[in-house]
Amino acid sequence: MTTSVLLDAGVVTRCRRRVHLEHDPTMVGTVTAPPDPTAEQRKADATAHRRSIADEIAGLVGGVDGEGWTEIPRGAGHRSAEREQATLEAMAARAPHIWAAQLPRDHPGGRRGAVDLLVATEGGYVPVLVVRHKVSDPGTGAQTSPLASPVPSARGADPARRVRPQPRDQLKLAHSYRLLEACGQSDGSALGGVVGLDGDVVVWHDLEVPSWPGGRGALAEYDARFADRLAIATTAATGGEALAQPSRIVECRTCPWWPVCQVELEGARDVSLVVRGEEAGTLRAAGVRTVDDLARLDPDDDSLPPTGMPLTDAVGLAKAWLADLTVVRRIPRISVPRAEVEVDVDMESFGDSGAYLWGVWLSGADVGEPHGYRAFATWEPLPTDDEARSFATFWQWLTLIRLRASARGLSFRAYCYNELAENRWLLSSAKRFAGKPGIPTTEQVQAFIGSDAWFDLFGSVRDHFLCSRGKGLKTIAPAAGFAWRDAEASGENSMRWYRDAVGMDGSPADDGQRRRLLEYNEDDVHATLTLRRWMTSPAVNQIPYVGDL
Repeated sequence: MTTSVLLDAGVVTRCRRRVHLEHDPTMVGTVTAPPDPTAEQRKADATAHRRSIADEIAGLVGGVDGEGWTEIPRGAGHRSAEREQATLEAMAARAPHIWAAQLPRDHPGGRRGAVDLLVATEGGYVPVLVVRHKVSDPGTGAQTSPLASPVPSARGADPARRVRPQPRDQLKLAHSYRLLEACGQSDGSALGGVVGLDGDVVVWHDLEVPSWPGGRGALAEYDARFADRLAIATTAATGGEALAQPSRIVECRTCPWWPVCQVELEGARDVSLVVRGEEAGTLRAAGVRTVDDLARLDPDDDSLPPTGMPLTDAVGLAKAWLADLTVVRRIPRISVPRAEVEVDVDMESFGDSGAYLWGVWLSGADVGEPHGYRAFATWEPLPTDDEARSFATFWQWLTLIRLRASARGLSFRAYCYNELAENRWLLSSAKRFAGKPGIPTTEQVQAFIGSDAWFDLFGSVRDHFLCSRGKGLKTIAPAAGFAWRDAEASGENSMRWYRDAVGMDGSPADDGQRRRLLEYNEDDVHATLTLRRWMTSPAVNQIPYVGDL
């Protein structure tokens, strides 16, 4: 199909309704949500990372002014058409490495796009992405090549790495591969490479390997998604009946078009305001289109199709939403395991770079340590070996409290909120810093997180409450009467504060932002303490029981 619509790689992982809105001429001038500062900072970080990797590879393969490296100018003053022509000329000259390539627009296919790096092979070119996230994990099975030889012919089985699934990367590679095909410069291998956060090797993907649901490869998955998004965009651009309707999904939290969709969804009292994603689609297909429809259902009706959550919970959430209740009790009686010595734990990390702060709050019986908040931090910019020191100090303190409680015949329990993050960095820190002073073995960490001494309060909230507006700590803790001192407190904002706290951009370290992060972390652990105490007090019974709605 020939169309005037040209789409970039991002559409295949973008909300279908957003694709419609972006191409609907009647939406021009609509007020959208302002850019998220944290997202903008992530983009800036990614740009800086790409520049660093480009400089490193250029130096390895021939230098910016050498014959081995060609860079397509970009930025202000460099129009897309000029960049496309420069890329075509570089490919025609068989340039070995082309950085910042702007691939020729594929008007028949409806594609446009740039790619970080093109590398020449015997038959043409293959695309390589540079991304600021991890693309491999410890293990085996990944095909990698060194940065000095960022070509498929140099790849081999890596004995220390396995591929970390990153579907978005593979779909972007597939988009570039189709653009190369369209201009006659693909080598036909269906290969693409990715340089990740570690920036030490190229991880190679075969885009035809059947690693996607249904036995499809990344190329087949991409083709199906792109055809769908192209149809949506073309229909929107030509004034046809919309092929994608609004529905609340996770992406809505950061989407600039959410204010538009929110008005429409709330006006329709759409069922996705209570249950998101595929669950909402399943209910709509069964004729349950509004929150009111859902609230009226009989939870014991076996004729309804299964959703991702028990129908009883879905109906209860709908009733809570209609009653404007953030939280209702899922069961009549709430219980949380308690101990005579209790420690609340919260970790702060900076992306995949490391965990710079472990905060604790000690309460309960006397074990010879001051009650209240204590922080174990490194203020050297991550990654740093000083992270090993701060983690070791935290682990030694936690072990000391456990041993003293045991010696006094007192029960002990440590609490966190959503253990996935804490467990990840507990295990990762033990692995990365193995052998350094005070660092526990992975077996010791695994034994702790698998014991009754480690309790995830998020799991308890999930089991005991229905939360119509999410189960995050900053949503549920206010129901227990807790409030953060900082009005901007959030995990996303803490990333910006951390940059200033350690002087990551070359500016002096900001002691005020360090204090802000410590206060934020202290409030997080105090929030879990408050929540736990509330859940085991008579006050929790003031929260309505869903069976009474």
